[in-house]
Amino acid sequence: MKGLTITITVLLGSAFFGYLFAFIAGLCRLSSNIFLRKFTGFYVEVFRGTSLIVQLFWLYYAIPMLFGIELGSNWWAGVIAIALNYGAYMSEIVRGSILAVAKGQTEAATALNMSRFQRMRLVIFPQAVRMMLPEFGNYLIQMLKATSLVSLIGMTDILYYGDIIRSSNLSQAPTVYILVLFFYFILALPLIFLTRKLEGISKKGVAN
Repeated sequence: MKGLTITITVLLGSAFFGYLFAFIAGLCRLSSNIFLRKFTGFYVEVFRGTSLIVQLFWLYYAIPMLFGIELGSNWWAGVIAIALNYGAYMSEIVRGSILAVAKGQTEAATALNMSRFQRMRLVIFPQAVRMMLPEFGNYLIQMLKATSLVSLIGMTDILYYGDIIRSSNLSQAPTVYILVLFFYFILALPLIFLTRKLEGISKKGVAN
């Protein structure tokens, strides 16, 4: 129970910044500016193509040593690492959902003399967001499971305290890890129900 607060706050911080990075990168991938597209494309490929554990160690250990850039605390390092990693994956969901909106919707908006910004804000984006919702729910559950990695940089989350109890009494290791698994499952249950709800919402009102 002592590690519950850290696990939940890391999840909330990671989810907030992860979705923010996803929308920014996803929209930039669709930009007419080639430098913006290439830069965000590089970010997506790097963070999708490398291990989250390595990224976590880079942000917490390597970057401060090599460049003298401190993120402030291990909490920020954990949150930013998880957010950047899952933001890269979710940016492709954002991009794909926007491209999946029927072209007739864009043509109808153009016929109504809407600007590019108005077409995106009023016609395309609301439909695309509904398509994104189920996958966003799934990635929220993935981010919850990824919070267990922050114990590797000294954060006192659920797994950290589980390891302490296990190290003091090795015979209790199976019981300890069953309890840790149970804690994560209980935390995931509301997210599972939320994902199912989002799947229901996504089926309503999307032009196809």
